[in-house]
Amino acid sequence: MRQLFYMVKLYTTYGNYIVDVVSRADYKTAIKGTEVVRGDIIMPITSTTKEAQIGKASAILMDESIYLGGDAIALKHDQEPGYLVHLLNSQWFEPLKMRERTGTTVSHLSPKGIAKIKIPVPPLEVQKEIVRVLDSFTELEARNKQYEYYRNNLMTFDENTSGVQWKTLESVCESVSAGGDLPNNYMKGNAQPTKEFPYPIYSNGTEQNALYGYSDSYKIDKKAVTISARGTIGYHAVRGEKFTPIVRLITLIPNTKIITIKFLNYALDITEIGHSGGSIPQLTVPNVKKINIPVPTLAVQERIVSILDKFEKLTNDISIGLPAEIEARRKQYEYYRNKLLTFKGLECSK
Repeated sequence: MRQLFYMVKLYTTYGNYIVDVVSRADYKTAIKGTEVVRGDIIMPITSTTKEAQIGKASAILMDESIYLGGDAIALKHDQEPGYLVHLLNSQWFEPLKMRERTGTTVSHLSPKGIAKIKIPVPPLEVQKEIVRVLDSFTELEARNKQYEYYRNNLMTFDENTSGVQWKTLESVCESVSAGGDLPNNYMKGNAQPTKEFPYPIYSNGTEQNALYGYSDSYKIDKKAVTISARGTIGYHAVRGEKFTPIVRLITLIPNTKIITIKFLNYALDITEIGHSGGSIPQLTVPNVKKINIPVPTLAVQERIVSILDKFEKLTNDISIGLPAEIEARRKQYEYYRNKLLTFKGLECSK
């Protein structure tokens, strides 16, 4: 049986660490490339697309014989591989690397130019600590993206999905209305309600900034979903009963015989409202009414909401789950990033 050898093809996008290689080649083909061993750093130096990520550094973490194919370079070194990977992929290194780029349609990095760039080289124990922090931070952000992927997957339906009907927002809501003027009596900027002014007033701000103040009266007497029509366009949130929406805010009161309020709020994420990103100049009641959303049975809605609520807590609750971990890691990350960028106490080496 012909023995096949691992071939790293840099037209494939790898992460920071290469722990597996899909491509194989026979010996005659493999030895035409450069042999790389565990700990070596490899970088593609030619690219025709942004996706190929010219100069993206990856460390080999495999013990098998591996050969480097394609237009790429291997960096042999005696440093901590993870440290070099993070440094070479950093925003600090990017402009230094790009100075060595030539070509437009086909971009090429000069190996000699890359080799001459000076980098900060702290002691190995410091490098290892930096890697520990940055790897943890990278892993947490990857987990966050994974949660978002599963969350979005749950809300993916097509017209042929069994038990799911596509309906307009107008048809699943008791009312879709625009916000109006401020109440006659109110207190602006109150963080908490008072006996005199117990009912919240909401604006088109986001999160806590949406709370304009409190009033002694209210316009909406049921739980509803509000959508920002201007400025923070598309931002939407569930509101408790008895509140007043003011200008630039659209209020949806769901028909709970058809759709739950939480499912309605999640469903907006997969519409043009949830993905507007500033591409829609403004929202109006007539165009919001026409937006279609998927509507499964109430039982399915409840099941989906239960799962999404857990994801929401894991990804957005600042006191638990990922956000708490990410915030702690971010502080460590910024400490080491700033230490690197100032170069204080760090030797610079070729």
